[in-house]
Amino acid sequence: MAYSMLSSAAVVTSPAQATMVAPFTGLKSSSAFPVTRKANNDITSIVSNGGRVSCMQVWPPIGKKKFETLSYLPDLTEVELGKEVDYLLRNKWIPCVEFELEVWPPIGKKKFETLSYLPDLTEVELGKEVDYLLRNKWIPCVEFELEHGFVYREHGSTPGYYDGRYWTMWKLPLFGCTDSAQVLKEVQECKTEYPNAFIRIIGFDNNRQVQCISFIAYKPPSFTGA
Repeated sequence: MAYSMLSSAAVVTSPAQATMVAPFTGLKSSSAFPVTRKANNDITSIVSNGGRVSCMQVWPPIGKKKFETLSYLPDLTEVELGKEVDYLLRNKWIPCVEFELEVWPPIGKKKFETLSYLPDLTEVELGKEVDYLLRNKWIPCVEFELEHGFVYREHGSTPGYYDGRYWTMWKLPLFGCTDSAQVLKEVQECKTEYPNAFIRIIGFDNNRQVQCISFIAYKPPSFTGA
């Protein structure tokens, strides 16, 4: 009887002992994980460098102003310039010649949109501009401004903000207009009503919903450009 009881106890405790899990003690070896080392390519930290690293002064900043690529070299000859242009053309780039010239004096000569730096356009020249506008299928519109025809800053100094951009419409845009004489007639009526106003003509693209052209059409006699 005692023997059978001991045997039963041994049988009962045996499954519990079989399912015991040893506590986690960490990885036994790191050989399965490759260890990488970052190469030190900073030559300034190499002790044996001996101070051999030095920088070359490209050009002195005082009295030697430079202009874009190759400006630190001696002036190119006609042959050398030709080779540079050939390289440009081989890459299928579009050549363009530019020069530095003051387009208009910024002091005492305020400007208004496109073509304002030119002499006042005549009626014929204005008509040609409107014809160009109509050929592009833009919608002409006449606007005027009684105080300032030019942009300025008064009500804010936020970058990209300036006053004077929005003028008052003389009438609704001339939808369906096909004759420049109709637009010039509206300009004349606006001049008669507001002789001291600045007047401009703009063109809208009604498909893209954007303004595509704008130019001054009239400046009041009292305006001196100051």
